[in-house]
Amino acid sequence: MIWYLLYPFRGTTEAPVLGPGHPLRDACTRYGRYAARHVITTLLISVTVASILIYPFPFLYTTDFTNGASGLPHHVWTDAQPLEEKRGLEPDVIMRYIWVHGDYMRALDRDILLGALELQNELLGPTVNFSPRRLSEPLDVVDLSDTTALDLNPQQRDAFHIINGLTDESWFFHSPLLYWSCDEDKVLSDHDLLATVNARKTQPTSVNVTLRHSIVFSGKRFEDRSLVAADSLVITLIHRRNSPVGRIWEAKCKELASKMADKWDVYPSDGSGTRSQLYEFQFRPMSIPDGIALGVAYLLTFVYFVVSLNKLRAVKSKIGLVITVMAQLALSILSSFTICAIFKIDLSKIPRLAYPVVIFSMSLENVFRLINAVILTPSENSTSNRIGHAFGNTAHVALASVAQNLLILWGLSHIVSPGVQAFCTFAAIAIIFDFFYLATFFLSVLSVDVRRTELSDALAKASIRNHRTPAEAKARQTWLDAMLQGKIAMSTRIAGTIVMIGFVLIAQWHFFENESLLRTLGRITAISKKYKDFGPPKSSLLVDIHQARSPTSWLRLQDHETAKEVIHVIKPNAHSYMARVFDPVVFVKKGADRMLSTRERPFLPAVYDFIRHQSTPFVVIVLVIGAAVRILMNYLLFDELAESTPPAAAEEEHLLTIQTLGKGHSLDVVALSASSDGHIVSVGLDRIVRVWDVKAGGASYALMGNNEVDIIFPILAMCIDDDSRWLALLMTGTVLFWDLQKQQWGPSVPVEPFRHRPEAFLFAAGEAEAVHPVLLLRRDGTMTEIRPEKGETDSYLVSDDSTIVSVGALVEKAKFTTKVMTSSRDGQVHCLSQDASGWNCNAVDIPRPRDKEFMSIVALPEIGFILVVRVQSIDLVDAATYSAIHSFKTDPIMPKTLKAFHSKRRTMRCGSVGLKYLTFAYLNAFTRDLVVQTYTPQDEGASICFRAPGQPVSKTCCRWPETKELRSVVKDPGTWEALPSRVMLGVRKKPAPKARLENGQALHNTNGGLRRRRLSHTQTATVVRTTDTWEIWMLSQAGNVETWDTLSLCQDSDEHEHLFVNSPGPMVRVGRGSVAVGLSNVIKVILVGHERFETGEETSALEDGLGTVMSRRRNKPSTLKGRPPILL
Repeated sequence: MIWYLLYPFRGTTEAPVLGPGHPLRDACTRYGRYAARHVITTLLISVTVASILIYPFPFLYTTDFTNGASGLPHHVWTDAQPLEEKRGLEPDVIMRYIWVHGDYMRALDRDILLGALELQNELLGPTVNFSPRRLSEPLDVVDLSDTTALDLNPQQRDAFHIINGLTDESWFFHSPLLYWSCDEDKVLSDHDLLATVNARKTQPTSVNVTLRHSIVFSGKRFEDRSLVAADSLVITLIHRRNSPVGRIWEAKCKELASKMADKWDVYPSDGSGTRSQLYEFQFRPMSIPDGIALGVAYLLTFVYFVVSLNKLRAVKSKIGLVITVMAQLALSILSSFTICAIFKIDLSKIPRLAYPVVIFSMSLENVFRLINAVILTPSENSTSNRIGHAFGNTAHVALASVAQNLLILWGLSHIVSPGVQAFCTFAAIAIIFDFFYLATFFLSVLSVDVRRTELSDALAKASIRNHRTPAEAKARQTWLDAMLQGKIAMSTRIAGTIVMIGFVLIAQWHFFENESLLRTLGRITAISKKYKDFGPPKSSLLVDIHQARSPTSWLRLQDHETAKEVIHVIKPNAHSYMARVFDPVVFVKKGADRMLSTRERPFLPAVYDFIRHQSTPFVVIVLVIGAAVRILMNYLLFDELAESTPPAAAEEEHLLTIQTLGKGHSLDVVALSASSDGHIVSVGLDRIVRVWDVKAGGASYALMGNNEVDIIFPILAMCIDDDSRWLALLMTGTVLFWDLQKQQWGPSVPVEPFRHRPEAFLFAAGEAEAVHPVLLLRRDGTMTEIRPEKGETDSYLVSDDSTIVSVGALVEKAKFTTKVMTSSRDGQVHCLSQDASGWNCNAVDIPRPRDKEFMSIVALPEIGFILVVRVQSIDLVDAATYSAIHSFKTDPIMPKTLKAFHSKRRTMRCGSVGLKYLTFAYLNAFTRDLVVQTYTPQDEGASICFRAPGQPVSKTCCRWPETKELRSVVKDPGTWEALPSRVMLGVRKKPAPKARLENGQALHNTNGGLRRRRLSHTQTATVVRTTDTWEIWMLSQAGNVETWDTLSLCQDSDEHEHLFVNSPGPMVRVGRGSVAVGLSNVIKVILVGHERFETGEETSALEDGLGTVMSRRRNKPSTLKGRPPILL
């Protein structure tokens, strides 16, 4: 919310982005990296803290209203609040008290009890074995106009008792002496007064009001859930306005001030309690509207949670995420309840269902902010770096949100009633604990999820948000104008704060629901001082006689069950009552020692009981839980999360790792094909076709013919289907199929003999076939459909007067259809579409600036568009209507080098396709440099819209002319590949070192060129190592931040495994974050970050669309949707 309030000054509602060198960001990044590397330690800290705070919970709270422990919230609104004096506002009852003191905290001494019994009998008449139901004769008519010297006999007094009928003259009373039936003999004969008091704490009075310790004693001290001392005895008279008993009580108090002056010191000295305050006592169960309101709040929070969860395409274990979030919420709430109990914060005033929803709504903000930050980090980074960068980028926002909410709660606590004030305190504590568990428990679980289930596999599918820099920001406008234009969304970032403030105000209004909303809002502005003082000014008796508790604070301690019982007596079927409460008349025993022998303990009595009796079990259980968590984590994670401290040199983990697949070929690898599950198929000049399993550590086997299958070289092309099951090998006159899962030969289909490599060779969409059809497009303008299940082929003529130079395919798995676009040397474009009867070929009229300008086709199948590549421009064309949407200016493009990838497809409100970015990568035709052009929308939250010019768009759409262009250039890229996560990866030669001199002459390579390509064991060590001449480079634009990294391709230990080579061989993408490159007779697998090679991975919207296999001896053909074809 703070960023919305600061919009007029900052010009944006986005949270500020701290620079990489900012101390706070650096500290949070280091912590996040440490937490990800030491998951077990971080998790143990959070679990230990949670155990320490949650274990005491059942000992600090009670549901049976035992004194000395806090009461859990119920499904009711309860409060005792002062009311303003208004003309015509009459109370339901009047409450009068006397407090009887002896020595400090010695009110339960026998002589004090007997003295209190004497005072009670003076005020009410004989009360021994009090039973007002017994009426032996009719009530005499008595003149009650003058009560100054009037006495009622017991029968007359009992006749007015409320148990005999609720009238305007009814009355009843509470007294601790009822534990002994107000019988002096029972008090004298009781040898254990404390035991009697504790045994009869649930004893009801004649009107079924329980004699709880809280209503008959003040200044109580508890041990082991039992009362051990009290500072005063409280005798309470509750009567209706016209009750004669009330008037007699008032008159008798004045008489007792002088009559008992020799035994008691009376405060006030004249015995008149004339000062009073009007209170409202509530015990209001949740109404149907309350239930509906909370139900709607929970439903909206749940819907927000589910919708946000569904947007997280990068999270595979969503059930685990839900459990983790719920566990974090439960830990925060229970920990907060424990802290509130320790510090005597009464949370019983507000229904229990209100507590989770407020914390839940605020917790989700930080959770999804952190997850989205992980999504935005480059997927090639290591897990610890990604978690560290994500936490460093979001921790300051979370801390600012925590500080903001704490400040808001602090302000609200000064303008709301005490019951709502306690809720504000709880919410503040819960917010702090929520951030703690976010930074420990959730962070460690998230890092485990990223590491084990490889969140990074799917992170490339997520949308990349475009962060505007200050230099790019447009001229500022007013917040209202931006809001009306739809450029400022009412983001869920402020949902938690809005829910928190809204609930606090609703709860405050609920306690004043008899008033209008405007009246309540007006009260809020003036309520601070009223509730701070809460009734009359502080009594001087706290100083004069050192009362352990003032009458005001005693009144606030009354539990809601007592209020419920009193309401049932005086206002049946109601949920509240108003009472005029008079200040008590205090009687202090003459000569009593009122010096403070002990001070009130700062914490709840149950805390000391817990420390006294549960310390040893508590320590043992915490240690057992910690050990169990450690053992469980070791069992689940095995050795993946070993907490060995890395050396200083390895503090920053390298983004690139290399795996060498050697000893599979004796001569050069000339073709490669790969699947998403980590299978690599290689063809060598040694006439060996070998299948490698990178996921299994590089295990391999060679394909061998049998009596039915004969592998005839050369192999012209090969491809793997999208399910990573079938490998198709194209030979001169046959297509062979190999089952990668069962490792056996499938069907073989003869084709028309042709010794030249095809322009395209790919699997098409199929319905129920075990092996999908394969399409073979030759440069002579023919396409052959190979149906392996039937062993048949059908040929179609695409163009009879020109040579095909590029192919683009759009495969729709859901509709089992394939559309193939081709371009010819003279610039003609044809479309082959599939229907039930076969294939239809049509010429497509795409305007050309110059006749017969070179044109190639690149398909973007996920969004249904194609790219028409010209000499110095790229046209974006709708594959359905063949209309050009936009033209991009480029450098001169080297033919067949363009690769394109984009963010996940969105559907805009206008119905059009939307993207967060679109990237082109190609070689400059003149300089041979790699050029990378990325297009993103101008405004935060907008998407690039594919609507044709002139058509209406929505407010969040950004047209192509309004996009921003980010251009990067890589000098001397060598052999390169584009990965779906906006990563460019290449292999090139290092700058050649100068020849070293020995004895004044330059050393010469004596290896004999290609005739002698292996390193001689007798060669001197002074010769420059050829293996050191190759390096890997990486350019990442993920997260709109360019990252550059290099690494030597070959290690010293690899020298004996491969031949010397002057240029790298073919390069192909493996999985989603790796590439394989042939280097003479070995294969180098280069992994960016962590790659899991998931089987059957769904094709991503970030598919590059041109995964061209590099060949060092052939021109590079186009690739298609699905696995790249391998063309020799």
